[in-house]
Amino acid sequence: MTDNRNTIIAVILSGLVLIGWQYFFNIPQMEKQRAAEQAQSELAKAGKAAPATTTPAGGSSSAPATPGATPATPNANQGAAAAVVSRDAAITASPRIRIETPRLIGSIALKGARIDDLALVKYRETVDPKSPAIVLFSPSGTAEPYYAEFGWVAASGSNVKVPDRNTVWKQDGAANLTPDHPVVLTWDNGEGLTFRRTIAVDADYLFTLKDEVVNSGAAPVTLYPFALVSRHGTPQVAGYYILHEGLIGYLGEHGLQEYSYKKIAEAKSVDFKVTNGWLGITDKYWAAALLPETTATLQARFSSQPVGTTQTYQTDYLEQPRTIAPGATGVANTRLFAGAKEARVVGLNFPFDSFGGYNKQLGLNHFDLLIDWGWFYFITKPMFMILDFFFHLFGNFGVAILLVTVLVKLAFFPLANKSYASMAKMKALQPQLAALKERFPDDKMKQQQEMMAIYKKEKINPVAGCLPVALQIPVFFSLYKVLFVTIEMRHAPFFGWIHDLSAHDPTNLFNLFGLLSFDPTQLPVIGHYLMLGIWPIIMGITMWFQMKLNPTPPDPTQKMIFDWMPVIFTFMLASFPAGLVIYWAWNNLLSVLQQSYIMRRNGVKIELFDNVKATFAGKKAT
Repeated sequence: MTDNRNTIIAVILSGLVLIGWQYFFNIPQMEKQRAAEQAQSELAKAGKAAPATTTPAGGSSSAPATPGATPATPNANQGAAAAVVSRDAAITASPRIRIETPRLIGSIALKGARIDDLALVKYRETVDPKSPAIVLFSPSGTAEPYYAEFGWVAASGSNVKVPDRNTVWKQDGAANLTPDHPVVLTWDNGEGLTFRRTIAVDADYLFTLKDEVVNSGAAPVTLYPFALVSRHGTPQVAGYYILHEGLIGYLGEHGLQEYSYKKIAEAKSVDFKVTNGWLGITDKYWAAALLPETTATLQARFSSQPVGTTQTYQTDYLEQPRTIAPGATGVANTRLFAGAKEARVVGLNFPFDSFGGYNKQLGLNHFDLLIDWGWFYFITKPMFMILDFFFHLFGNFGVAILLVTVLVKLAFFPLANKSYASMAKMKALQPQLAALKERFPDDKMKQQQEMMAIYKKEKINPVAGCLPVALQIPVFFSLYKVLFVTIEMRHAPFFGWIHDLSAHDPTNLFNLFGLLSFDPTQLPVIGHYLMLGIWPIIMGITMWFQMKLNPTPPDPTQKMIFDWMPVIFTFMLASFPAGLVIYWAWNNLLSVLQQSYIMRRNGVKIELFDNVKATFAGKKAT
């Protein structure tokens, strides 16, 4: 009775944990994601900003000058709040240079020379290829300004005129910016300095900028190169602890620095003095990062400040000064990554890959960490590499998941064999164990002692049955991480109704898999528990068959737990990425075949169909 009571309490507590996790964590995250997607879709369709909102116009202004002191990096988030306009209106309000590459479309504003208009043409908001392209950068004055700015800061105490956010540059020629054609901008300050900026872009997501200052005056000038990425307003984030979204950088000896929007808003400003660093702002799948020359010494900064009711965020750096003598030219080079965090482009070190992405090409400092591989990167990275290898062979990430599952099974085959062999021996000993309970019905201690003596004699490990599950946990987690954070898995189809392996199965038992025209997940209170697609059901069935391979527990409470466990896991995994559920179902099926083979080899009767038959016969009897 005591054992049954403890078991029942454990089941109740486990159920409360699952319900609490669903109610306080999963449901709010689903609502937040749904609201963000709906808002983004409405903005894209209407082409208008949300009403009754104000955001800063942006700007470039230095801190008050102190003679002899190093100047402050311009803060693009300063400035008075302005009325919000549509993105199209903000883009057409000033002359621009169009950007056209195989992966990017957008423009550079001649006023301020900001890169503030970018969309990723290869990525869409939904699985529909006709849905709007993902917008990365938007100009100041829109609902969600996000841009990169570059330039020079005069030494403190100096009155040298440098270009700022209101400066209108002139373009040499009239061609668009393409991978085959860089553009050149110039501005004369009228006091002997001519500023010249050459902007190039590659076929992926890398902008290269060369800033030159020609001093035709009579006196030397000292200028500091700067670069910044500014974002106005706190964006919607996934909110999962396994994913970082916000300010990020690998800053020399300081290593990887990650500040969420909440964390930097509380800190207000964090400064680093580094060499060989990069920094920027990252979303789940996209990022904008400043990539200065690896030999440059930087005063890098993460900062956040409110402007009106809008919180703004910025990553920036200030380089060492350039003193430009009369008749000389000062030069500063930098780069900007603005695009999708594709593993091969960013620079994950694939075996036998000579490309190496930007991390290898540019000699960057751990730029592959722009993708959040997590603490268990030593498992997650190889998992992605293997999946990516099979994807390039077969052209389908779902097939890659099935093949990786087989490889994992083969890798752990010896250990699993020992485990299943031990389970088979335990099954053969069931009559002896049942006899112990009859011999010592009221002495639990004696039962345990005699049981362990039998296990020792037969060389059986009683916890061996936990080994297959334990081995599956790191693989399960690494696959979940890959499905969740890598853009390669976003909108990756399988077969049939699965058009996105990183999203949950879109079918639902409770509307008869689409035959009824309503969404049961929208029902109040219970709606979030009514998400049950075809693949979670398949997973639950395979798990049920796997459990039926084992003998029925003699204890009624334990039998009830094992009977309901597949149902609990079916509902629990229903909201997980479809790719993960497919992996689990396929793994269960392979486990059934493997365990059946080992049991047969050990001379143990396979009672799968007998147990299944007994289950339904028992129901009929009632």
